[in-house]
Amino acid sequence: MKTTELSAHERALIDFEREWWQLDSRKDIAIRARFEMSASSYYRALHALVDRAEAMEYDSLTVLRLRKRREQARRSRVEGRRADPGSR
Repeated sequence: MKTTELSAHERALIDFEREWWQLDSRKDIAIRARFEMSASSYYRALHALVDRAEAMEYDSLTVLRLRKRREQARRSRVEGRRADPGSR
């Protein structure tokens, strides 16, 4: 038996991330309207959530896509800090 389940709010975050592109409004506006939170708070909660095994069990495709996108952004930030890597 699982010791922790995703809350309805946590499932809603994952569901929204899977489907937001179908909405008629901008993502940040939809986040505020649906969750009554800022986009930065939404992303903090979402990034913490995608590291949980329960989230992977709930929607593995969305979670894997989010993990990949997060890693790409992290890699871009790190590589962007180098002083002209092409000069070596």
